[in-house]
Amino acid sequence: MNLKYALRSEDTEQIAVIQWAQYSIARFPELKWLHHIPNGGSRNKAEAAKLKQMGVKAGVSDLCLPYPHGKYHGLYIEMKYGAGRKQDSQKIFLKDMAEAGHFVCTCYSAEEAVWVLEEYLKLQAGAEMALKNNSTLKDGNVV
Repeated sequence: MNLKYALRSEDTEQIAVIQWAQYSIARFPELKWLHHIPNGGSRNKAEAAKLKQMGVKAGVSDLCLPYPHGKYHGLYIEMKYGAGRKQDSQKIFLKDMAEAGHFVCTCYSAEEAVWVLEEYLKLQAGAEMALKNNSTLKDGNVV
């Protein structure tokens, strides 16, 4: 997708994060494992049924970096945009993953997600993020 003329949305924000990650692999080699988990989107009933049989789970976060840093086992980022709100299944997933030792957060912009990724990737062994686990970042603030 060419982002130059695209209207901003959750998709364009997430694409911008992935583009930043691809550009930043030389500085943070772990970013080669940052990936999107395709749980959302519109699908016909047959495709949705097949994906469910294949193990797609409601609530799983959009982005995953399955690489340990600091005291955490990995990182999950739920992307939202505008007035988007977390579904109950997403809240449950984030809570469960935080309790399992991952760092999780919800970001409403690519800039916020990149900030979280950079801070996470800079953590020294055993260190904690300055941001509280399972926080939501919107408009540059923790909400």
